Amino acid sequence: MIHTDIAEILCVKPKTKKKTKTKTMEQDVKKTKTMKIEGEVVVMKKNLLDFKDVMASLLDRVHELLGRRVSLHLISSLQPDPANEKRGKLGKAAHLEKWVTKIKTSVTAEETAFGVTFDWDESMGPPAAFVIKNHHHSQFYLKSLTLRGFPEGPEGEGGPIHFICNSWIYPNHRYRSDRFFFSNKAYLPSKTPELMKELREEELMNLRGNEKGGELKEWDRVYDYAYYNDLGAPEKGPNSVRPVLGGSPELPYPRRGKTGRKPNKADPKSESRLAFLNLNIYVPRDERFSHVKFSDFLAYALKALTQVLVPEIASVCDKTINEFDSFEDVFHLYDGSIKLANGHTISKLRDIIPWEMFRELVRNDGEGFLKFPLPDILKESRSAWRTDEEFAREMLAGLNPVVISRLQEFPPKSNLDSAKYGNQDSSIREEHIEAYMNGLNVQDALEQNKLYILDHHDALMPYLTRINSTNTKTYATRTLLLLQEDGTLKPLAIELSLPHAQGESHGSVSKVFTPAETGVEGSVWQLAKAYAAVNDSGYHQLISHWLETHAVIEPFIIASNRQLSVVHPIYKLLHPHFRDTMNINALARHVLISSDGILERTVFPGRYAMELSSSIYKNWVFTDQALPKDLLKRGLAVEDPNSDNGVKLLIEDYPYAVDGLEIWSAIKTWVTEYCSFYYKNDKTVQNDTEIQSWWTELRTKGHGDKQHESWWPSMQTRYDLIESCTIIIWIASALHAAVNFGQYPYAGFLPNRPTVSRRFMPEPGTVEYAELAEDIDVAFLKTITPQLQTLLGISIIETLSMHSTDEVYLGQRESPNWTADDEALEAFRRFEKELELIENNIIRRNNDKRLKNRTGPVNIPYTLLYPNTTDYTREGGLTGKGIPNSVSI
Repeated sequence: MIHTDIAEILCVKPKTKKKTKTKTMEQDVKKTKTMKIEGEVVVMKKNLLDFKDVMASLLDRVHELLGRRVSLHLISSLQPDPANEKRGKLGKAAHLEKWVTKIKTSVTAEETAFGVTFDWDESMGPPAAFVIKNHHHSQFYLKSLTLRGFPEGPEGEGGPIHFICNSWIYPNHRYRSDRFFFSNKAYLPSKTPELMKELREEELMNLRGNEKGGELKEWDRVYDYAYYNDLGAPEKGPNSVRPVLGGSPELPYPRRGKTGRKPNKADPKSESRLAFLNLNIYVPRDERFSHVKFSDFLAYALKALTQVLVPEIASVCDKTINEFDSFEDVFHLYDGSIKLANGHTISKLRDIIPWEMFRELVRNDGEGFLKFPLPDILKESRSAWRTDEEFAREMLAGLNPVVISRLQEFPPKSNLDSAKYGNQDSSIREEHIEAYMNGLNVQDALEQNKLYILDHHDALMPYLTRINSTNTKTYATRTLLLLQEDGTLKPLAIELSLPHAQGESHGSVSKVFTPAETGVEGSVWQLAKAYAAVNDSGYHQLISHWLETHAVIEPFIIASNRQLSVVHPIYKLLHPHFRDTMNINALARHVLISSDGILERTVFPGRYAMELSSSIYKNWVFTDQALPKDLLKRGLAVEDPNSDNGVKLLIEDYPYAVDGLEIWSAIKTWVTEYCSFYYKNDKTVQNDTEIQSWWTELRTKGHGDKQHESWWPSMQTRYDLIESCTIIIWIASALHAAVNFGQYPYAGFLPNRPTVSRRFMPEPGTVEYAELAEDIDVAFLKTITPQLQTLLGISIIETLSMHSTDEVYLGQRESPNWTADDEALEAFRRFEKELELIENNIIRRNNDKRLKNRTGPVNIPYTLLYPNTTDYTREGGLTGKGIPNSVSI
C-alpha cells in the first residue's frame, strides 16, 4: 500500500513538473515577445535659433554620419533593472531617424518631427519614462515624445503615451547623470510606481544642484537661491554702490535665482556684474525665453536700447536742451517720428549689438522707428486726461488700481513711529473740503462709506530727505476723494508733505490744495495732481508691479522646481504660471533696477528705489494677496456670506475689483476641483512629503526673511493647499496683468503719469509762480519728467506693455496632453468655459453707460482683466487685454 502510494506520487510528480516547465516556457516565450513601438519626437534644432553658430547644423550632420546620434531608451514600469532593482529596466536604444535629411518636414517654422522605432519587450509593460542622450555637437530643444501601438497605457488604459518634455538637451558630456523624462501621468509621492521613485528623487537632486559651487553655466539645470546682491557696481565708485537686499531684518527681500558669478572685487558682498549689453545671464536653460519670445522682446525693446546707446538722440531737442517746450512737442512723438542722425548710428549699433538683436533692428523701419504709437489716453481727446474725473477714475480702473483705500477716520492718521518721525498725521481739515462734499458733512460721509484716500505718505516720508537731495524734488502725498451718487469719485483735496527742516523727528510740514478750474488756482491744482501722480507712478513701478508680482513669485518658482517632481500634480498645476518669469527678472536686475539702470534714471526714488521697495516688503503678507482679503483690508469691501466670494464691494463700479473677483472665483473653483481629485482629505496633504518640503523651503529660504511670520498657512489641510495655490496663480496671472498691460495705454503719454518731479510747488511772489500764472503748460512740463527721461520711460513701458506672439493666456495650455488624468482635463475645460463667460460679462459691463468708471472721459474700456482665453491668433503687441498665465514681461 505504501509502495503503491509512493509509486503513484512518483508517477504524478514528474507529470506535474513537466506541465509546470512547459507552462513556464510558454510564459517565457510570451514574456520575451518583442514588439515594434512607433514614436514621434518633436524637437527644435539649435541652428534655427542661434544665428552666430552657423556651423551648428553642419557639425551635427557630421556627428550623425559618424554614428554619434541622438539615442533614446524606454524605461520599464514593471521589470526592475538587474543592476539596480529600484529602477525600471532599460529597453534597447533607438535613434532619431533621418536627422540629416528631415529638416523640411516641420510642425511649425521652428519645430521638426522625427520618427523613432523602439524594439520593446512586451512583458516590460508600458514605459514609465525614457532616457535621451545627445551625442551631437549642439543642443536642441526637445518638445515631446509620443508613443503609439501600446495595448495599454500607464494605468491600463489604451491609447498613445505622451511625454511632454519642453527642455533643452545639451551634448551628453555636459551632464553628470542621464537626462530622462516621465510620461504625463501625475502621481503623488506615495502613489508613485515603485520603479519610478528613485528616478523621481534623482531628478529633484539634479535640479537642486547639491550646493554646486562656481559660476553656473547655460547647460546647468540648477535652481538655487541668492540675495539681491547684484544690483550695485561698487567698482565704479560710491555712487554706484547699492545695499544687499535680503538676509537682514533691516533690508528684507524675496530671494532671486542664483547665478554663481564671482564676488565683486571692490566689494566681496556684492556679486560681479556682466557688461550692459551682455544678456547671457544665467537662469536654468528651460526658463529662458523661447525663440519667438526673444525675437519679440528684442523688437519691442529696440527703442529703449537705442536711446540708451545712441547719444545722437539729443538732436531731437530744439529750443531748450532736454525740455519739451509745449504739449505740441509731446504730441509730435506720436504724430511724427524721431530719426536717427546718420548712417554712423547704424554702424555703431552693428558693432555693439549681438547679431540677433541687430537682425531685429533691421526688421524695423530704420528711418522712423522711434515713432511711438498713440496711447489710448489720447485717442478720444487730447485734454480729457486732465479732468478731475479721469484723475480719480484711474485709481479704480487705471494701471494701479490696487492702492486706493476707504478712509475710516478723519483726519487721516499715520502709522509711522512718532518717536522717530514725529507727528505725521494729516493736516487736512473739514474746512478744506466741506465746499466740495455735495452737501454731506465728514461724519455722515464716513458712516456712509463715501470717503476714500490714495495714501502714499507713510511709504515715502522716511526716504524723502535722501530722495530730495538728488535732482528730484517731490512730496509725500495724500489724496482725499468722495464717492458720488453716480458711482464716480471726486477729488476733495491733495496734501503735499515734506520732512521738517529741523529734522525728521520734528514731523512733517504739509500744504493742502483743493480743486479749482480757472486762474492760477486751477494751475496750482493741476500741479498738485501731478505730484500725486508722480508718487503713484513710482509706487506702481516699484511696489505694485515689481515687488508684489515679479519679485515675490520668483521664490515659488525656485522652490517648486527643487521640491516638486514634474509628475507631482501640484507642479503640473502651477508650472504654466512660472513661464519666463526668472528670465525677465534676471534681465530686469541687469538693465532696469540695477544701479544707474533705466528705472533709476526714469522713476523719482532714483538710487533709493530698491531700498524703498525693501521697506514695503516688511509689511507684505502672503495671505493678504488673495483678492477678497485684499479688498477687505483696504476697506473697499465688507464681508457678505451670501456672495460667491464672501465679500460685497462698497464701490459697485470698481472695474478692477468687479472683473477681478470673477477671475479669482474662476481660478479658485478650478484649483479646488483639481486638488480635490488628488487630495481626498487633509491627511493626504499632511502625508505628501514633497508638498511639505516645498512649503517649508518656500518659507524658510525663498521668503526666508519672513519665515517666522504667523500668517503663513501651515499646509496641514486641503484648504491651505487650495488657497495657497489660488493666490500663487492669481499673483502670476491676473494681478500682474492688471498692473502691467495698462502701462502704455495710460502712461505712454507721460504727462498723465509723470514719474519724476524736478521742482517744488511754486510759491507766490517767485518767478516760477509768475510763470505758472502765465502758462500752465510750460510750468507743468518744467516740473515733471524731462525730455530724455520721457523718451526712455515711454520706450520702456511700451516694451513692458506688449504681449508676445507666443503668449499663453489663462485657460490655455501649451500642450493639450499636459496630463493623462481625464478628471483634471475635464475640470480645466470647465475653467476655460467659465473664463469665456467672464469675457462676455466684461464686454456687457463696458457697454453699460450707467457704469461710468468702465470707460471714463477718455473712453478707454476696461479690458486689462479680459482673459483672452478664446484668442488663439497670437496677435501680440499693444492689445490692452489678455491675462497671460505668468509674469512673462
